[in-house]
Amino acid sequence: MRKLIETCPTCNSRGLTITEVTCDACGAQVRSRYRPCPFCALNDDQQTFLLLFLRSRGNLKEIEKTLGVSYPTVRAKLDEIVDRLTPAQPAAPPVPPAPDRMAVLALVQSGHLSAAEALALLQRPAAAPSGG
Repeated sequence: MRKLIETCPTCNSRGLTITEVTCDACGAQVRSRYRPCPFCALNDDQQTFLLLFLRSRGNLKEIEKTLGVSYPTVRAKLDEIVDRLTPAQPAAPPVPPAPDRMAVLALVQSGHLSAAEALALLQRPAAAPSGG
């Protein structure tokens, strides 16, 4: 049986969803939306390496001897798999600058902020002032 396709053949997106599974024995079909497991994203070489890694109980020196490659090559292969299995972390949103005291006072003077709103802004240093 073929491995699941990993990318969309039309747009090359990795956002494929499995929508149907069928029992080979009785033909029952189940339709829903499923995501493939993270290990399905590994290519054949990476899956083989991961099996070897597990069989050697993580002993990279043993893998080095078995594959006949250098230790840095083994580390690079392992890092490649870790990168493939670890979802990218979204970048933290930028922290707005502390409000400029003079700018907040100018907004109060111009009538765009009340004194209470200005005080609230100045007491929350991470909040950016909003003028109306």
